[in-house]
Amino acid sequence: MASDIDIATPEGRARRSAKVGGIAAALKRLLLKLRPRRARRVELPSTLRRRRRHSRRYSPLTRRILLLNIVPVALLALGAVYLSDYEDELIDAELASLLVQGEMVAAGIGEVAVVGGETTVNRLDADAARQLLTRLVRPTGVRARLFSETGELLGDSALLSDAGRIHVTPLPPPQQAPPERDNERFGEGIADWLARQLSHADRYPHYVERSSPTVRDFPEAASALRGFNASAVRVTSDGRLMLSAAVPVQRYKQVMGALLLTRDNRAIAASLREVRYDMLTIAVAALGITVLLSLYLAGTITQPIVRLARAADMVRLARDTRPEMPDLGRRGDEIGDLNDALRSMTDALWQRLNAIESFAADVAHELKNPLTSLRSAIEVASRPDLDPDQRARLMSIVIDDINRLNRLISDISDASRLDAELMRGEVKPVNLQALLADMAHHYATSTANKSGVAIDFRVAANPPFAAHGHDGRYGQVFRNVVDNALSFSPPGSRIVIELSREPRNGPFVVTIDDEGPGIPEDNLESIFQRFYSERPTEHFGQHSGLGLSICRQIMETYGGSISATNRRAPDGRVLGARFIIRVPPADRGG
Repeated sequence: MASDIDIATPEGRARRSAKVGGIAAALKRLLLKLRPRRARRVELPSTLRRRRRHSRRYSPLTRRILLLNIVPVALLALGAVYLSDYEDELIDAELASLLVQGEMVAAGIGEVAVVGGETTVNRLDADAARQLLTRLVRPTGVRARLFSETGELLGDSALLSDAGRIHVTPLPPPQQAPPERDNERFGEGIADWLARQLSHADRYPHYVERSSPTVRDFPEAASALRGFNASAVRVTSDGRLMLSAAVPVQRYKQVMGALLLTRDNRAIAASLREVRYDMLTIAVAALGITVLLSLYLAGTITQPIVRLARAADMVRLARDTRPEMPDLGRRGDEIGDLNDALRSMTDALWQRLNAIESFAADVAHELKNPLTSLRSAIEVASRPDLDPDQRARLMSIVIDDINRLNRLISDISDASRLDAELMRGEVKPVNLQALLADMAHHYATSTANKSGVAIDFRVAANPPFAAHGHDGRYGQVFRNVVDNALSFSPPGSRIVIELSREPRNGPFVVTIDDEGPGIPEDNLESIFQRFYSERPTEHFGQHSGLGLSICRQIMETYGGSISATNRRAPDGRVLGARFIIRVPPADRGG
């Protein structure tokens, strides 16, 4: 029995090596095909604008709109040209009209041109029948033939004299046709040729004009001799259709002959030509209106998009100045929404760029101060004749500056990656009461106890206390504010943390009060700026000035806010600082 497992023989190892080599070669070829090409060179601003301006001679979107709108009109025009079903209906109506007319003429001949009575054998009077046939049929423009019961031709309305076989053909008026008439005839000739090309004339038998026709040449006349009405359609050598209808000529139920009426399709062709002309006129008018409206529609779409694309290129390629995005918000459509979104995005990008530049400048400034102090201390401490006590104090300054640099770099790193961490962090309901209670208990038993400051936690709202955000970041906000309060609180004072909620299911409000010196009125907003720090001398160098700035950034990201004010006694005396933190509830922030 055959097996798919290779046997451990030299031949098997060779086969496996060949397979591995083939697979490796195939993978190598695939990797060579999939290897990314070299990055396209960066285009200069002038090159990019020139490419945008001249790469497309016609707008692809405009072409698509024109195509989609022209197709229905083109189908209407094709339908106007191809009117096969309408032509068949006209042919059927004309045949029915010939049958009715033939029955009337046959009834007249049966009453007037018959010799015999009710009890005798009736026969047609050929002379009377021919005269009556000519008088009844010639004004209608229909050619009539009368056949006897034996199949012979008794009369033909197209013959002036039966003996000499003189055919009657109407002639046009003798006056000269004007040039515009010639143009009309030329147009009619084109229309007739087009009608012949579109008609299904090949499905009809050929019409043959014989000098002495008999009933055998017209099967419908033979059916009329058997007492049945019949009709037929034939095509002539020049492409015209010849319509014929045959009815029996009878009296007292006796068939004495067959009346054959024939007419060409000139009236039908004229009717089709008029319908085609009217429909084509409507189609051309609709086409013109459609093209104009499509161009207008495409312009209202493509032109704003082109303006936005060029403005986006200018924003991307700008260096020193800030280009303005076009204001299309008044349109009230999706392009207006796109414009508003692009303007908001551009403003946010420029704000972010300005913030990055300002942040970099502030970082350089804040790093330069301890580095300058560190350099001066090291230079002085390196003197060989320096007093040991002074060297010890200088080394203490060096250690403090190093610690200050370490804290500053840590806070800068935290602030720089805060945005990304806030975007990636999982947002879920946070129990504010539990978070604040644990934090107050921790401070009361550790840091605050060592500083001689009491920590009180109060709840002035009803549960639940589910907030929208992340417990780690909210903990960072509350700890920064409490640490800031501890740095200004004198020993024996009290810090009160209170949790409440605004009415009508508003946001949660966390207030943190201290009994320190308060905040200068001019600095109630400045304290939330980066690297702002105004602290007692004993805390100098222990804070980077980024804590409150990070707190505001976190709260604004989650949809909350943080602000500061002073608590005052009835006499206006400052009792301490108060930080108000508004936290969005979970049922509204999701």
